[in-house]
Amino acid sequence: QRTLLVRGVGPTLAAFGVGGTVADPRLQIFDSQQRAILANDDWGTADFVNELALASSYVGAFNLAPGSKDAATLTLLDPGAYTIQVSGAESAPRGEALVEVYEVP
Repeated sequence: QRTLLVRGVGPTLAAFGVGGTVADPRLQIFDSQQRAILANDDWGTADFVNELALASSYVGAFNLAPGSKDAATLTLLDPGAYTIQVSGAESAPRGEALVEVYEVP
């Protein structure tokens, strides 16, 4: 098993000069059977939010602002094939987003 930090970043990209970002990204992880195994909308509401912030710092990821609509999760996954999907909220479904996957030692 591997501990992974997975992030779907939209609003925070504006701080890096990216325009037209997904305003409210939703992150989903699917297994090889196409079953949704994990989801997050608004990283600040995730389980273990303090550990998420520590893991982000540890792997060198840029900070997500408290209260931002960016999505992130910290998970333990078995080796295998997975699909990560980032989609926007119904009110703003389109735009630029960044999917990040970090292994947390």
